[in-house]
Amino acid sequence: MNTSIPNIILVHGAWADGSSWAKVIPLLAQKGLTATAVQLPLAGFEADVAAVQRAIALAEGEVVLVGHSYAGAVIGEAGNDPKVARMVYIDAFAPDAGESAGTLFQKFEAAPLNDEIRPDAQGYLKLTRDGIFKLFAQDLDDTEKAVIYATQGPLHASALGGTLTDAAWRTRPTYYFIGNQDHAIPRVEQERMAASMNATVAHVDSSHVPMLSQPQAVADFILTAAV
Repeated sequence: MNTSIPNIILVHGAWADGSSWAKVIPLLAQKGLTATAVQLPLAGFEADVAAVQRAIALAEGEVVLVGHSYAGAVIGEAGNDPKVARMVYIDAFAPDAGESAGTLFQKFEAAPLNDEIRPDAQGYLKLTRDGIFKLFAQDLDDTEKAVIYATQGPLHASALGGTLTDAAWRTRPTYYFIGNQDHAIPRVEQERMAASMNATVAHVDSSHVPMLSQPQAVADFILTAAV
């Protein structure tokens, strides 16, 4: 299958790593797309943006940049690279210039997952077992939930304060995928962000991690941004 933009860069969110996209990558490959899953340090916003910028620099040609959850803020900054042609947000924060994921979070209506976030002595945030099993990935089987719980990437709280200088979505076609059963970022807030971005929107009946519970739907949505 010929696509106009063959490179897909996938950026995971908090409490995750690049394996978040393990089910989506083969589906994209079947359509002739080259996917790269970035590994974010999650230790600070600037370092996370730099990790995505490095992946963009290595891509040959134009890129569709995809971000899940916290990574919506990261791609909003890193996506200003001229190679980035289109932006895809998967259950993601979508701050504007001068905003951060944290400032948006403070404005949102309370999400059930909030009560299951725990800081450690160094300021890194983790999710409780109940948070993963009941609210973050509730539509996966228990084996997958256990893997997510064991491998979750703690996010340093300071990363949520990373402020965008320019929002890349303002100058690029943007797509937003909403999980209707998301207990981390309320659906109504996702709908408001997507509307403010004038994004192409799709919904799926999934938790906060549709790339794991509904990978075909996510892959198909990314494909619409690549053609």
